[in-house]
Parts: sequence; C-alpha cells; structure tokens
Amino acid sequence: QVFSADASFDWGTLLQAGASMSLFAERRLLELRLPSGKPGDKGAAALMEYCARPAEDTLLLISLPKLDGSAQKTKWGKALVDGAHTQFVQIWPVDIGQLPQWIRQRLSQAGLAATQDAVELIAARVEGNLLAAAQEIEKLKLMAEEGQITVETVQAAVADSARFDVFGLTDAVLNGEAAHALRMLEGLRGEGVETP
Repeated sequence: QVFSADASFDWGTLLQAGASMSLFAERRLLELRLPSGKPGDKGAAALMEYCARPAEDTLLLISLPKLDGSAQKTKWGKALVDGAHTQFVQIWPVDIGQLPQWIRQRLSQAGLAATQDAVELIAARVEGNLLAAAQEIEKLKLMAEEGQITVETVQAAVADSARFDVFGLTDAVLNGEAAHALRMLEGLRGEGVETP
C-alpha cells in the first residue's frame, strides 16, 4: 500500500493501515512518500507514534528527500534515525557528472571492460536513469564477446532510455547547455512532443 503525504494527507490512515492485519500475507509493506521532506506537526506525531509501536508483520518504508542535520535532530527525525525498530538508509543520487564512473564500476562488477567512448555512450543513452543503466549492463553482459564492450556493441544493444520534458529543455537552454538542449529537443521530437 502506497501513501503520498501531501499537505492534505490524513495521517490517521497511515496509523490505521499499520494497525490492521493482512488477510493474504504474513508480512506487509507500507510505503510512505514524503515529497516535501517535512511531515508537519500532525505527521511528526503520527511518525513518532508509529515508530514507538510498529506492527510486527508490517514494514514501513519512508522515502523522502535528503534528511538534513536539523531534521535528524527533531523528535520525529530521531524516531526514524535512531529508533529501536527502525533502519535508516541514505541513498544519494548519482550526479550526471559521476554517471560514467558509476557505469564503469557496474560494468567491472559484471566482469566487463569498456572503452571510454562506450561508457560515455551508455551514459548519454540512459541520461541519469540508473535502473535503465543497470538493465542495459545486464543486456551487454549477454552480448559482449570476451567481456569487451565497444561503441559498436553499445549502439547495437543499448536502447535510448533517456526521457525528456519541455520544462527540462527550457532549463537546459536557459543554463546555456547547448549540447544537452539539442539532445533533449531531438528526443522530444522523436517522442512526438510539441516543442516551444
């Protein structure tokens, strides 16, 4: 069950879901998405209450933006980070400039070696989508001869998984990122999206 905690979210529904028993499974997963990163007073109280008495058969997964130091020092932040029944895991996004290094590391873990041009082409085709990059590496593992990845191998195997929107295109143009803006424009046209 997935909950998205926006400004109108009823925190009582989360507590009710946590207290109810599953009819079909031994264990349940509740996912709470907190896009603002701040639960407000009612949300803070609900999170502390849930963390104090979690259901044994239910796992609550909370995803939110970076939880900064001041938020970690609040009562609700401490309940999430230091609670007896909680596990706090920070997952940092991979910066677009670090993506080629991430891809090279993943290729190495898969027992593959790639030219720098091949790595950069993979990075360009997945455009920051780590799931797509991981899937393409798995595909390359099946297609690579003797564990070597070349630009030709990437061109033959890796789909262009980059997805763009008009707002991102506008941002790229305003930031003076001409090459990126042209790639986005080409991708949008390929998807049949009207461009400004």
